[in-house]
Amino acid sequence: MPNMRLDELLAELQVRLDAVLATRDRVHALLDAVVSVGSDLDLETMLRRIVETATDLVDASYGALGVVGAERTLLQFIPVGLSEEEIARIEHWPHGLGLLGLLIKDARPLRLRLISDHPESYGFPPGHPPMGTFLGVPIRVRDAVFGNLYLTEKRGGGEFDEEDEAIVIALATAAGVAVENARLYEESRRRETWLQASSEITTSLLSGAEPHDVLRMLASSARRMTDADVATVLLPDASGDTLTVAVAEGEHSDDLHGAVFPVGEGAVGAVFASGESWVETSLRNSSCLDEPGLLVALGAAPRVRGVLALFKHPGRMPFTGADVEMLDAFSGQAAVAIELAETRKDAERLGLLEDRDRIAKDLHDVVIQRLFAVAMTLMGAVRLVERPEAADRVQHAIDELDETIRQIRSTIFALQGPRESTSPTLRARIVDLVEDARGHLGFMPALRMEGALDHQVPEAVADHLMAVLREALSNVVRHAKATRAEVSVEVADGMLTLVVEDDGVGTGASGRRSGLRNIEERAAQLGGTMELETPVTSGTRLCWRVPV
Repeated sequence: MPNMRLDELLAELQVRLDAVLATRDRVHALLDAVVSVGSDLDLETMLRRIVETATDLVDASYGALGVVGAERTLLQFIPVGLSEEEIARIEHWPHGLGLLGLLIKDARPLRLRLISDHPESYGFPPGHPPMGTFLGVPIRVRDAVFGNLYLTEKRGGGEFDEEDEAIVIALATAAGVAVENARLYEESRRRETWLQASSEITTSLLSGAEPHDVLRMLASSARRMTDADVATVLLPDASGDTLTVAVAEGEHSDDLHGAVFPVGEGAVGAVFASGESWVETSLRNSSCLDEPGLLVALGAAPRVRGVLALFKHPGRMPFTGADVEMLDAFSGQAAVAIELAETRKDAERLGLLEDRDRIAKDLHDVVIQRLFAVAMTLMGAVRLVERPEAADRVQHAIDELDETIRQIRSTIFALQGPRESTSPTLRARIVDLVEDARGHLGFMPALRMEGALDHQVPEAVADHLMAVLREALSNVVRHAKATRAEVSVEVADGMLTLVVEDDGVGTGASGRRSGLRNIEERAAQLGGTMELETPVTSGTRLCWRVPV
């Protein structure tokens, strides 16, 4: 009997020693967890570490942290213990209903033996693994609830006890302090990035950067400031009916570049029309690049220059009100920067046009007049030259002067033509087409252009002209067997005239009719005429005239 009593006392002492040792180990683990949680200033990394530490301290199979928004909804949900395959099978993240909603409304610790037994239990979304035991503890930052720790399924089949609850409450208290420090750090880092980005944009403007480079810098800076995964800048087209992604930075940027969004439809169009920012505050469980998480207007209505759109992958910390306020100020400055860059570019373009106009006037008022005076002098001297060959040379010089005057006049019209469009001018298109024919003809056709072709000929008429010229040169190549050809294009007195001449074999009785019918129909369609002259000896002269 004494031996049995001693054994019982020794066993009880062993149990108490084991409990003391276990308590000591858990206290040490808690202290290590507090130090670990507070050692990282990156908020998203810290939140995940808090959940992982809590699950380890109380031997929970699953854990999660739900970040609570201003409207008492879940802004972010960070799960631990689920594989990627299990997460993919869940239809949607929790919306903050049931027990999760109860903890949001009544921020007090909650410990349950079975989740389904509680009257507030709402059930799990489709694809969610079954869970029984539950421990929920709020995380407070100062006097406000930042979020809640959710722990389920204690390993070994037991229940969460009072000691587990006390440990998680202690961890949540330390986590609240760590979250506050991380927020202050994020705020200071954000302000530093903002100042750096503003300085970069100002410097680029002073150095004469292109507007597109400023936009790319804007997207890159906004992405850094908000830690977004994707940043895009959308600009309106000439009609103002659609918005096109002009700049894309980050993941999937190649797929997003050039995407078009109609103005007045969807969140992007609404922000452009109203000039007011838009932020997605609901929790998403799938990537949706067509609906970014944060949209900011570049400029104020009614002079909105574009839209800055940013997106984060689901599961990450959503954009906050601080992000919106910061980007509103930053985008306003960026809009001014863009306008200044475009204004400087317009001023440079205006200076170039003024220089070209001055050159054109100098050519007309000085060079052409002097050439014309020389030609008149030579014309008067022809009658004084006795030898016929000398008179022929003088007459040839007069003809060359006339041709030079025509070429200078053509250059003047080209200098005075529009340069707003990036597409080739009509003169350039004509020159390219005639030069292309040289390789097939074996010689370079003579080309003469007169009049303001680039700004007096409408685009539709210009397209018809190019088609007729292409067909006429094709006929010369295929049928004429010519050794000389001349192309003349002139616009004067409201009429556009195209003349193509060659010294070939002519059309014959029924030659070249397949293409000539199209040329004649194009002239009739525009209210003009087509004349084809074929002298008896050789050669062909095609004259195509239409009103402009």
